[in-house]
Amino acid sequence: MSILSLLQQAQNGEGLANMAAQFGLDADKAGELAGMLAPALGSAAQEQAASGNLGDLLGNFKGEDQAALFEDATAAASQSGQAQGTAFLEQLLGGQEATSALTGQAAEKAGLDLGTVQSFLPAMAAMLQGGLQKSLPDDTLDAMSGGGAGGGLLGMASSLLGGDSGGMDLSKLTDLLDADGDGSALDDIMGKFLK
Repeated sequence: MSILSLLQQAQNGEGLANMAAQFGLDADKAGELAGMLAPALGSAAQEQAASGNLGDLLGNFKGEDQAALFEDATAAASQSGQAQGTAFLEQLLGGQEATSALTGQAAEKAGLDLGTVQSFLPAMAAMLQGGLQKSLPDDTLDAMSGGGAGGGLLGMASSLLGGDSGGMDLSKLTDLLDADGDGSALDDIMGKFLK
């Protein structure tokens, strides 16, 4: 399941529409934004994995108590939800400057006010983070990040790069890192956030 698919399944398929309502957006516009932003986030996650930052990447997915952000658009759109989403984005994308660049590009492409997208993107990121935490429980992440030479992070890195996974099933993680849902995570590494 790609990141976009995960967002589309939130709240029985109503998550993006519910999120749009929090910001006075048309549901179609929210879907358009998600369609642009999800591949960018998936690609950023893939770049982190490929560049050896798997520990930090996995750390973002821990904390099952945050799954409520996936299940409740109001919680994700709240001040604390947006703050969490902003922190997630900045860690994932590599800082505030990259997050601002992505937000600006998305607002321009969607024909939306920058301030609206600056609020919507962190809320959507918080909802996504909650969904990732539900999809990859903490005990699964602990198993991925532990272990010996053929397992843990080494095994995951090898698997992401086409090698041996050390016997672990990493399909959920590689599916989530597959930004466009075509079955391959590696082809989603992009030089730019948005085409």
